[in-house]
Amino acid sequence: MGRTKEDASIGIIGMGDMGKMYAQRLSDAGWRINACDRPENYESLQHEFAAQQGVTIFPNGHLVSRISDFILYSVEAGVIDRVVAEYGPSTKVGAIVGGQTSCKAPELAAFEKHLPSDVEIVSCHSLHGPKVNPKGQPLVLIQHRASDESLQFVDQILSSFGSAHVYLTGELHDRITADTQAVTHAAFLSMGTAWQANEQFPWEISRWVGGIENVKINITLRIYSNKWHVYAGLAILNPAAKQQIRQYAESVTELYKLMIGGHREELKNRVKAAGASVFKEGTEGQDLLLKDDVLDRFSLSNRSREKSPPNSHLSLLAIVDCWSKLGIVPYDHMICSTPLFRLWLGVTEYLFRNPDLLEEALDTAVDDTTFRSDDLEFTFAARAWSDCVSFGDFESYRDRFERIARYFAPRFPEAATLGNEMMKTILEKTTKNT
Repeated sequence: MGRTKEDASIGIIGMGDMGKMYAQRLSDAGWRINACDRPENYESLQHEFAAQQGVTIFPNGHLVSRISDFILYSVEAGVIDRVVAEYGPSTKVGAIVGGQTSCKAPELAAFEKHLPSDVEIVSCHSLHGPKVNPKGQPLVLIQHRASDESLQFVDQILSSFGSAHVYLTGELHDRITADTQAVTHAAFLSMGTAWQANEQFPWEISRWVGGIENVKINITLRIYSNKWHVYAGLAILNPAAKQQIRQYAESVTELYKLMIGGHREELKNRVKAAGASVFKEGTEGQDLLLKDDVLDRFSLSNRSREKSPPNSHLSLLAIVDCWSKLGIVPYDHMICSTPLFRLWLGVTEYLFRNPDLLEEALDTAVDDTTFRSDDLEFTFAARAWSDCVSFGDFESYRDRFERIARYFAPRFPEAATLGNEMMKTILEKTTKNT
C-alpha cells in the first residue's frame, strides 16, 4: 500500500519550537498536518496557525493519533513515557510512529511498551536546533520496528527538509549523540556559569575579544537562548553522556591542579599526548575547519580588533584530554554531528594544530594569572554540572540553566543572528573537508 500526500496525513504531538518547525516546513511541502500540544495551548495554537494552509490544530493527542498515518512525538525526553502511555493506545491501525527526542533508549522503550502491536516504529532526530536551516544538516532515521516500505514513506516525508539522511539503530544513535553533544554542551554551559559567577559579559572585556573567544561567546549564548530540556534530556537520560560529562569535569579539575601547582612539564606532556591521540599525525598540513578570518568575523564586541591576549584555554585543553581518556575520535562522527559540535571541533583543532598557539596556552596556564579566577569558576561550574547530571535531577538542571539564561538574555537576539552566520560558514567548510 503506497501512501501519498493526497491520501496520507502527518500527526505531530508536541508543538514546541521543533514541533512548529516540522509543522510549518512539512505543510509548506504539501503534507496535511494534524497537530496538538497541551490542552491549555489549544486556542493560542489555533490562532497562531490559522493562516498556515494544511495545518489543523486539535485539542489533544487522541484526536491526532486516531487519524494520522505517521505520528511524530515532539516532546521532552523526560516526559515521553507518560505522553506515549496516554495517547499511544489511540494510534490508528497500521500507522507509523516516531519521536524527536535526543535520547532514543527511553523513547523506543515507551513505544514498545505502550503502542499497539499493529503499529510500526520509525524514529528520527534532526541534529540541529529550530533556528537552523535544515538543508544539508544531518537527520537520523531509525527503522526500529517497521517494513522497508514504511521506512521509505518516512524518508519521503522528511526529504522535504533537504537534510542529509543518516540511518542508525537507536543504540548507535545514543552513543554518537553522547560522543558529539554531551561534553560539548557541558563545556559551554560551564563557560556561561563561570561568566555569570564572575558577573562578566565577556564581549565587554578586552581579554575576551577576537579569535577563539568569538566562538566561545556566541555558542554559549546560543545554547542558553534555547530551551533547557533540549540539553537536560540528552545529559541525564543517556548513560554514555553521564560518563562523558563526569570525565570532562575530571579533566578540567586535574588540568587546573597542574596549572596552579606550576607543574609545567607534566601539564604539557599530558595535553600533547591527548592531542596526539585525537589529532592524528600527518594532519598538520591539512586545511583547518576554521581560520582567523572566520574566527574574527563574528564578534558581539564593539571594540576594535586587537591581538587576542594569551589565554590558558582550559575548556579546550580539557575537551581533548576528555576525548583521549574516553577513546573518542571526533572526526569519526562528522556525518551525524551537530553544527555546535563542528564549531567546537573547529576551534579545538585550531588550537591543537597550531603548535605555537598551543605552547603559548600551556605557558600562560602556568605563568599568567590573568585568567586564573575565570578558570577557577569554570572548574567549579564543570563539576557542578556533572553533579547535577549524575543526580538525575531535571528540576535542579532547569533552575541552574534558566538562572544563567536570564543573565545573558539581553544579548540573545544579536547572538542568534551572528550564530546563524557562523553555523552556515562552518557547515560549508566541513562539507568541503569531509
